[in-house]
Amino acid sequence: MVFASLTFLFFFLPACLIVYYSFPNRQVRNCILIIFSLFFYAWGEPIWVILLIFSAIWDYFIGLWIEKHLNRPLLAKIGIIASLTANLGLLATFKYADFFIQTANSLTGLQFTSPGFILPIGISFYTFQTISYTVGVYRREVKAQHNFFNFLLFVVCFHQLVAGPIIRYAHVVKEIEGRIFNLNDFYQGTFIFCKGLFKKVYIANTAGEICAQFLNKPISDTTVTGEWLGLIMFTIQIYFDFSGYSDMAIGLGKMFGFHYKPNFNYPYTSRSLTEFWRRWHISLGTFFRDYVYIPLGGNRTHATRNILIVWALTGIWHGASWNFVIWGLYFAVILLLEKNLLLRVFETLPKWFQHSYAIIFILLGWNIFFYTDLKRLVESYQLLFYFLDNPIYDYKVVAAISSNMYWLILALLLSTPYPSRLNEYLLFNLKPYLSQTIIFVEIFFLFGISVILLVGKTYNPFLYFRF
Repeated sequence: MVFASLTFLFFFLPACLIVYYSFPNRQVRNCILIIFSLFFYAWGEPIWVILLIFSAIWDYFIGLWIEKHLNRPLLAKIGIIASLTANLGLLATFKYADFFIQTANSLTGLQFTSPGFILPIGISFYTFQTISYTVGVYRREVKAQHNFFNFLLFVVCFHQLVAGPIIRYAHVVKEIEGRIFNLNDFYQGTFIFCKGLFKKVYIANTAGEICAQFLNKPISDTTVTGEWLGLIMFTIQIYFDFSGYSDMAIGLGKMFGFHYKPNFNYPYTSRSLTEFWRRWHISLGTFFRDYVYIPLGGNRTHATRNILIVWALTGIWHGASWNFVIWGLYFAVILLLEKNLLLRVFETLPKWFQHSYAIIFILLGWNIFFYTDLKRLVESYQLLFYFLDNPIYDYKVVAAISSNMYWLILALLLSTPYPSRLNEYLLFNLKPYLSQTIIFVEIFFLFGISVILLVGKTYNPFLYFRF
């Protein structure tokens, strides 16, 4: 089940809210959220609920073990090794086994049989969440949770279960154990959810349809401008797809009393790739910083090695394919150049140049992300820079741009903070009853448009489900 579906919007969410708020007791509400979350996860793949619950049980007892032996470092370290081995082992088995075997076959000429595992939805997210918990207990950053159902809620809560943001236990433990209903939070959460729904259904899905027209076909059938247009549309799609989902998760959290941290901060307004990665998928970036980069030595020792390792892992986290490894290393090289040279040079250059530089290299990076076929990726770059004999443009490009001009202007505006700032300014300076009326109208409009589009269209993919 996905948030941007009629089943979720008109059946699951209303039922969950009604049952949840029918009981004032917090522990009962936690149990209700657990039951609905497991049902949410089991909707598409019931078998993988077993894996999810196993992961929760394992790390619950590991956390208790580590806390019990904090004054005996060797035993505590055994606990953290057991947690990492189980979580990363499951991730490697289900997500990367086929990739490892296919790579070994191509390098050795052997013919090992691929197990063909189906990737459990959300495994990349919930394994990282439970790792952050056991590491937090080991580092004495948090106390171990002694109530299993409280810990299970942290792991399985449907708001962020299948596609993040990656929630850390320290950020939500107080709300798991003692959140209070706040009508204003519920109102704000509803607005944030509807905003994310609109971004996903209207902006991301439209961009995805245009992108598919130009990039999902043989290189011989496209043009130079068609390839550029398709790449621009994918750049728009992946941002609004994932940031829209994050907004929906954050909004749902507020509706149930949880306050999750923002996961995106208008990354396409960045003036460098360093700034871009501070603004994009913030929960993942800070996870790799705190649990990989800094333990390796950070900026203190072997900084170049550490950056290369972190970005190779960031790439492979996104998918079991060599293009994702290349994608990660592509950004690692640029970030190293910025760190050692380019950022100092850019300080003397106009802002428009810095923005242009960042957008161009972001676009070229998303090209690596899109094509899992490395041969098609190379051909794409050849076409983008006019090294092939394909036509420069055709009527399809002109028709796609002209028929979607107003949509494109809106998409570009919504990728900047200006509409949000204007809205906040108006709400702050108007009388309270007018502000509440405007928010209600915005919720009604965003939700209504989204539902109409969901009823009328069948194209509704979600990119991060495959990660």
